[in-house]
Amino acid sequence: MGRRDIVEGLVKPEHAAPSPALAAALADWDGTHYWDRRDGHHWLVLVQETERPRVRWWLHGLLFALTLLTMAIAGASFSGLVPEVAHFPSRRLLLAGLPFALPLAAILLAHESGHYVLARRYRVDSTPPFFLPFPPQLNVLGTMGAFIRLRSAVFDRRTLFDIGAAGPIAGAIVAIPVLTIGLALSTVTSVAAPIPFAHQFMLWGPYPFYLGDSLLLLALRALVAPDGVLQLHPVAIAGWAGLLVTMLNLLPLAQLDGGHVTFAMFGRAQRWIARLTWLALLPLGWFFWPLWWVWAVIGLIVGRGRLAHPRVLAPERPLSEGRWWLGMVTLALFALTFMPLPVYVPGP
Repeated sequence: MGRRDIVEGLVKPEHAAPSPALAAALADWDGTHYWDRRDGHHWLVLVQETERPRVRWWLHGLLFALTLLTMAIAGASFSGLVPEVAHFPSRRLLLAGLPFALPLAAILLAHESGHYVLARRYRVDSTPPFFLPFPPQLNVLGTMGAFIRLRSAVFDRRTLFDIGAAGPIAGAIVAIPVLTIGLALSTVTSVAAPIPFAHQFMLWGPYPFYLGDSLLLLALRALVAPDGVLQLHPVAIAGWAGLLVTMLNLLPLAQLDGGHVTFAMFGRAQRWIARLTWLALLPLGWFFWPLWWVWAVIGLIVGRGRLAHPRVLAPERPLSEGRWWLGMVTLALFALTFMPLPVYVPGP
């Protein structure tokens, strides 16, 4: 398997504890291992790298620094500094943008690091996170997010599930407190919401961008924010953007995080879940948010024209009961963060 050797074996009952002899052998094993219990038997999977992947850390660090810079410039625009955004960033502008840039960077870093750490735990050849800076004049967030690239095949559904679910769960663990703190810092206004599904806004200069409601956002608002339409604090905007990234990545399409999780849980049935989801994006784009059509295209691009997830090397090995229930929690996270209308910009 490229740069890995994988050995799977049924362990005799007298060694399944493990026995002192097996424990000593595992301690000397130059690799990683994990146990699986199936049909009343104990299975052991041994993974060893024949060659460690080369990492250009300087490139990943440079992209992260550039993304932090473009997000800081974007964040300054939420403080009314839009005219300066078109020019070379000043120290004043960058400092004004940090309350947005730092929390959002922490959410994106947690999300992608969750994937990366679990991939390396299983010795899957994976790149560290690639952060994607973007001109804030063209994208109000100043970034197109981040991603990692898996460069070797995934062995079984357990490995696929752990890598796929770790990202959104880690990102949400950071995003939810960020959003809660940001909502408490936000300001209630006397304006009326122009449409349903969006009861908060951010200002990009003089222009209001109404940001969509989700069930989780509504619950957090009920806990810490006053009633009414909120003008969001930059910290709240970062938390909202982090949950938007989580929700979009949990779409159960091809090789998005949601595709990894649903294939690991349901196997070949994932293709039908993906097809129904993809078809649902078409009316969502017509009635709510045209960018749902863009995500329909992205789902096809990521899957190289397919909505079904590629098979793993040992698909017959099911998930443990604990992972299956954690998968249900992950799907619930998708439902709680789903926004039919993520962004609405009123006409002139």
